[in-house]
Amino acid sequence: MAAQRPNDLALYLRLLREVWPLWPLIVVLFLLNLLATPIALLLPLPLKIVIDSVVGSEPLPAALQRLLPGGLSGSPSGLLLLAAAAVFVFALLDQLQRLTVSVLGAYSGERLALEFRAKIFRHVQRLSLSYHDTKGAADSTYRIHWDAASIQWVTLYGVTPFLGATMTLAGMLYVTALLDWQLALIALGVAPPVFLIMSVARGRLRAGWTTAKELESRSIATVQEALSGLRVVKAFGQEDREQARFVSSLGQRMRAWIGVAFADGAFELLTALTIAAGTAVVLYLGVRHVQTGVLSLGEFVLVMSYLARLYLPFQEISKSINMLQSSIASAERAFALLDEPHDVIDKADARQISRAKGAIAFRNVSFAYGHEHDFVLHDVSFDIEPGSRVGITGTTGAGKTTLVSLLMRLYDPTSGHIVLDGVDLRNYKLADLRNQFSVALQDPVLFSVSVAENIAYARPEASEKDVIAAATCANAHEFIMAMPDGYRTLVGERGMRLSGGERQRIALARAFLKDAPILVLDEPTSSVDLKTECAIMDAMERLMRGRTTLMIAHRLSTLSQCDRRLALENGRSTVWDA
Repeated sequence: MAAQRPNDLALYLRLLREVWPLWPLIVVLFLLNLLATPIALLLPLPLKIVIDSVVGSEPLPAALQRLLPGGLSGSPSGLLLLAAAAVFVFALLDQLQRLTVSVLGAYSGERLALEFRAKIFRHVQRLSLSYHDTKGAADSTYRIHWDAASIQWVTLYGVTPFLGATMTLAGMLYVTALLDWQLALIALGVAPPVFLIMSVARGRLRAGWTTAKELESRSIATVQEALSGLRVVKAFGQEDREQARFVSSLGQRMRAWIGVAFADGAFELLTALTIAAGTAVVLYLGVRHVQTGVLSLGEFVLVMSYLARLYLPFQEISKSINMLQSSIASAERAFALLDEPHDVIDKADARQISRAKGAIAFRNVSFAYGHEHDFVLHDVSFDIEPGSRVGITGTTGAGKTTLVSLLMRLYDPTSGHIVLDGVDLRNYKLADLRNQFSVALQDPVLFSVSVAENIAYARPEASEKDVIAAATCANAHEFIMAMPDGYRTLVGERGMRLSGGERQRIALARAFLKDAPILVLDEPTSSVDLKTECAIMDAMERLMRGRTTLMIAHRLSTLSQCDRRLALENGRSTVWDA
C-alpha cells in the first residue's frame, strides 16, 4: 500500500522545524521584504505631484505641504525638481532593497540547502544495505542533490515573498480605498476567482511535478547504470540499446514536463484574464470618476499605478505557484527519504568494545533478503577460535558474502544470534563493532583520490611513514613508487587507472594500516595472474598473523593457509579442520 501523503500544514510545520536554526536570518529577510511595501507606495507619488501640482493647478496634499518649505510648495519649478529628485531617490531605495534581499536570500538559501543535504546524506549513509540494494544509488543521489534544495525555494522564494506580497496587497488596498473606495472594492473583487484558480492549480501541479521528478530520477538511473557498466555495454555492442533505453526514459520525462508546463500556462492565462477584467472595469469607472470630479487626473493616475502593483502579488503568486508546487513535491520526496527507517541500529544500552579477542560464534542463524520465505542462510551454526584462519567455500549464491556481511552487521539475522567474544553483536555499539574488522573485497573499492589517501582511508590520521609501512607490508610500495607521482598519484574513478592486482594490494595495505583484530578476505586473488597472486598471498600471510581471519575463495589453493574450512551449500554450513 502506498504511503499516505502528508497534508500541506504538516509539511510546512516540518519545513519550519528544519529552518528554525536560521530564524534570525529569515526574520531579517522578511523585514527587508516588508520594506517593499512603503517603497512601492512612494514610487508613483512624484508622478501624481507633477500631473496635479506642476502641470495642473491642484494644491499639494496637506501632509506634503507641512513637510516642505513654504516657498518650495508654491513653486512649480521647485516641485518639478523635487519630483525628479524623488524619482531617483525612490528608485535607489527600491534597488538597494532588492539587492540586499537578493544577497541575504542567496546566503540564507544556500545555508539551508547545505545543512538539509548534509542531514539527508548522513541519514542515507546509515540506511541498511537492504534499502540501497532495492532502491539503487541514483534515486538517493537525485533526492540529496535536487530535492533537498526545495527547502530554500519553499522558505525564501515561496512563503516569505507570499507574506511580503500580502502586506503589500493590504497597503495598496488601504491607500486606494482612501482615494476611491468604490474602485478599491472593484479591484478586490478579482481575489475570489484568482484564489479559486490557484487552489485548483496547486493540486494539479503538485501531482504533475511528483510524477515528473520520479521519471527524471529514473532517467538519471539509466545513465548511471549504462556508464558504470560501460565495459560490458561495449563488449556486447549494446550502445544503441542503451541509447534507446535512455531516450525512452527521457521521452516519458519530457511528456510529464510538457503536461506540467501546459497546466501552469493554462492557470497563468486564467489568472491574467481575471486580473485584466478587473483592470478594465477599474479603468472604465475611474475615467468616469475623473469626468464627474470625484477624482483628479493625478489621483486617477496614482490609483492606476497602485492597481498595477495591487495586482502584482496575484501575478507573482500565479507565476510562482508552479515553482512552489515543484518545490513542495521535492520536499515530500526529501522527507520520505528521511523517514526511511534504519534496519540496523544501536540499542539504547549498547556496550563499547575497544579491541576484540576475535572469538566468533553463529547460533542457528537464518537470513532472508526482504521475503522471509526466500532464505539465503538456514540454521547456520559454528564456532571460530581467536586467531584461527577459516576458509569459506561454496558455489556462487550459496551465501558466503551474506555470511560475512552478517558478521560485520551490515544486516541483522532474520533469526538466531551471532556472538563476538561471548556477546551478541546487537549489544555492541555499531561503530565500535565495525572497527574490529579489516576488509579486502573481490572488487576492491577505491576512491578517486591519491594512492596515499586510499590507503589512509582506514585511518585518516595516519602519518606518511605509517602509510608507506602498510604499503610495504602489502607488497605495494615498489609499484607505487614507479608511478609518476608516487603516493600522490591519483587512481581515477573507482581506481580504474590501476590494474586489478594493484587495486587489491592497495586494499590490503589499507587493511594493514587499520590493524583490526578480525580480517575478512572475499575472493582476494580471483582475478589476478599467478605472479600477482603470489605477491598477494605473501602479503596476506603477514596480514593474517595474530588475527581471526575469514577468507572466501573458490580456488582451494587460495585457502592453503587456513586451518579450518567452512563449506556452504544451499544456505547450510559444514565445518571441519583443514
